[in-house]
Amino acid sequence: KSSKREWKPLEEHSCTDVPWLLLFILFCIGMGFICGYSIATGAAARLLSGYDSYGNICGQKNVKVEGIVNSGLDLTHKKYVFFLDPCNIDLVHQKIKSLALCVSACPRKELKTLADIQKFAETNGSTLCSYELQSSEYTTDPRAAKLCPKYPVPESAPIPFFHRCAPVNISCYAKFAEALITFVSDSSVLHRLISGVMTSKEIIMGLCLLSLVLSMILMVIIRYISRVLVWIVTILVILGSLGGTGVLWWLYAKQRMSASALENQIAKDNLQALLIYAIAATVFTVVLFLIMLVMRKRVALTIALFHVAGKVFIHLPLLVFQPFWTFFVLILFWAYWITVLLFLGTTGSPVPNEEGFVEFRMVGPLKYMWWYHAVGLIWISEFILACQQMTVAGAVVTYYFTREKRNLPFTPILASVNRLVCYHLGTVAKGSFIITLVKIPRMILMYIQTQLKGKENACARCMLKACICCLWCLEKCLTYLNQ
Repeated sequence: KSSKREWKPLEEHSCTDVPWLLLFILFCIGMGFICGYSIATGAAARLLSGYDSYGNICGQKNVKVEGIVNSGLDLTHKKYVFFLDPCNIDLVHQKIKSLALCVSACPRKELKTLADIQKFAETNGSTLCSYELQSSEYTTDPRAAKLCPKYPVPESAPIPFFHRCAPVNISCYAKFAEALITFVSDSSVLHRLISGVMTSKEIIMGLCLLSLVLSMILMVIIRYISRVLVWIVTILVILGSLGGTGVLWWLYAKQRMSASALENQIAKDNLQALLIYAIAATVFTVVLFLIMLVMRKRVALTIALFHVAGKVFIHLPLLVFQPFWTFFVLILFWAYWITVLLFLGTTGSPVPNEEGFVEFRMVGPLKYMWWYHAVGLIWISEFILACQQMTVAGAVVTYYFTREKRNLPFTPILASVNRLVCYHLGTVAKGSFIITLVKIPRMILMYIQTQLKGKENACARCMLKACICCLWCLEKCLTYLNQ
């Protein structure tokens, strides 16, 4: 007897890839151990309260460090870390090459001479010179040139929650910030990035808001003009690529013909960048035309998919907010990861360095916790993104394969989340780990490339770039297969 098939999603499920879920849980326990270890060893106090160049934690009594003068001081009333020369940045080792002291208050105005520094100490009780120098000796003692801050002392203000005196000047603050972020490889790029963001933050925020509004409008109109919209978008992309390519070549030709184009290094860099952008835009346009010609028959399928997508958003409007929740979770995780990374930066035993100051270093197997923590950043971030993909896919599948739409669950998205958590977290962990396996070698090669910058020959440079490119292509293919 023939029976009519009932169109609805499966109701009986089984757990998938359980060993991978157990492996992921063990890995997360290891991440928690790193966090607990860094806090238990006193790194949290050193990070939040700050410490001087002699190993003293600001704002509390300290224990004497063997062989270090000025250690073991009572700094209860000195709660802020002050750098004698905060703009003196070691770009190679990415740290501040300056004596750090604990002070009572940050200088809120520029101090131009030693007399100003002495007056500041007498007025505020905050001595900005080294501990062995009394404030009355600032202008008379010959050691003051070495033990006092380099003047003019820039105006500074304490960083909220971290008790560091940071320069108010934007250019100096950008360099100060890049020295605090020790895991960035190219500090000059970070310096330009911070300066650019600070000067254009209103424009950036406006463009982000505009893109969000346009995305919302696009999702609404997909439902009603999906057939026309595909052709409109196709034509606009072609015209936009043609126009963008033409403008880039025009700008390059105009800059090349300009007499001042070769006057300084910045102009030469701009000219070279325009040429690279113009060539890349030309290649993109040609490839786009070829794709349009070869896949013109697939437009009908695209139109059908757009039409179904429009229906999905009408029946599941809360699906629009799914990326926001994912972004929020990612922000929370990244904040946790950066905090633990900063804890690790101040973890370890106090060790005297060549200059007679104190550095905190980890010895033995514990020094490899950095790598474990870095792998955790990639794997858990990919895991969160994969959870979003599984949630969206599960909700859409529930909608699509339920023929009678009135029989849909009350909250298909929550049902999808429940199904993911109960049965398929192992699969998500497995897929995200595959992506992590490809990303780690690529990051190692990129790190080697930056460390050998200017030292390797042309052949080694070419081989490194080729390996990085191949791993990037493999990562994209595996991401597509995972999805």
